[in-house]
Amino acid sequence: MMTLTEMPKYDAYKDSGVEWPSEIPAHWQPLANKYIFRIKKQLVGKKSSLYDLLSLTLRGVIKRDMENPEGKFPAEFDTYQEVNTGDFVFCLFDVEETPRTVGLSKFSGMITGAYTVFEVKKEYDKKFLYYFYLNLDQGKRLKPLYKGLRNTIPKDAFMAFKTFIPSRLEQTAIANFLDAKTAQIDEAIAIKEQQIALLNERKQTLIQQAVTQGLDPNVPMKDSGIDWIGKIPEHWQVIRFKNLFSQSRIPVRKEDGVVTSYRDGQVTLRSNRRLDGYTEAIIEGGYQGIRKGQLVLNSMDAFEGAIGVSESDGKCTPEYVICDPVRADVSQYYFAYLLREMALAKYIQVICNAVRQRAVRIRFNNLASRFMVLPPSAEQEKIVAFIESEKGNINNGIEHLIFQIEKLKEYKATLINSVVTGKIKVV
Repeated sequence: MMTLTEMPKYDAYKDSGVEWPSEIPAHWQPLANKYIFRIKKQLVGKKSSLYDLLSLTLRGVIKRDMENPEGKFPAEFDTYQEVNTGDFVFCLFDVEETPRTVGLSKFSGMITGAYTVFEVKKEYDKKFLYYFYLNLDQGKRLKPLYKGLRNTIPKDAFMAFKTFIPSRLEQTAIANFLDAKTAQIDEAIAIKEQQIALLNERKQTLIQQAVTQGLDPNVPMKDSGIDWIGKIPEHWQVIRFKNLFSQSRIPVRKEDGVVTSYRDGQVTLRSNRRLDGYTEAIIEGGYQGIRKGQLVLNSMDAFEGAIGVSESDGKCTPEYVICDPVRADVSQYYFAYLLREMALAKYIQVICNAVRQRAVRIRFNNLASRFMVLPPSAEQEKIVAFIESEKGNINNGIEHLIFQIEKLKEYKATLINSVVTGKIKVV
């Protein structure tokens, strides 16, 4: 991929008249937005059922799925406004906090009246303008226009704001260049994201096989009698959970920080958060003590894998199930992996009779009578060591891919910035 320093520059530049960018190509003209955009405000009224519902997201303007709705919807859409293909949608409030405040719609439909919808005059290339304002949005460079606590850009201030305009031929050439280049970058990102997904899948398969079948592929097998596991090594035992673990009841200590269990199995202090001065409220609220090395299940989120071994002492809400081994040959680290596999196989939902996972909570009693597999103690330790080693190798690969993706995103943003401000020449 060509570096930006290798790309051609314009022959002459001039002062832009603003702090950013300080210079623009000599033949580009600053032009107030009132000569480029027209504000639209066509309410859909009682005809909302005839329109697709649109939303402004990081992926641009998208159609919302009304068959499988996510998020909140109003009872009526009468105050929503019409959007046509090729219209701009701007969020001119909460600009600093909103991840994406500009979109060029590929669809016709309706969108909340809180947004501002513009149409573009025929003399200007819409895609060029989109890249120009996408660049401004990524850097939050409209900050000088903000008013009030909600960082709102008044419409008159936006219409007076000046866009740097090259010739129409050049606008189109810039848009076409960026379409092609950003598509290449997006494809490279998509490939790396797919590689991450495959690595995560491989990691999960390795863990699942290790905790249910062991590490020796040649060992004789037997039926475990456990639906979600199937066959296990012949020398493994099958024992009820209550004969492996007891539920812990540890009092709260004032010096303890708050512990949280995450969906990746991590159980640790939540940003070292402490609740000094609220000890009585914590005790009254049913908080319980937790100690390093205990097996922990988040009763509400265990279905998604929030099961692990605590990395520190602390306190947690009563929504956590904390367990201690009752036998010397039981590794809480092995069972954290086993229970996570049980959760990811959706079997915890089954034993809780969960129609919807949010409708129930996993409790110690739900697990107590359930059969678990128990490898010999030394084998449990080898399985945990194997998983940790393989996880580390795979996670290193994933982190490297994430780093590459971030670099590609940075290159994409820098490329757009350089082209729409004339730092490099594409025609």
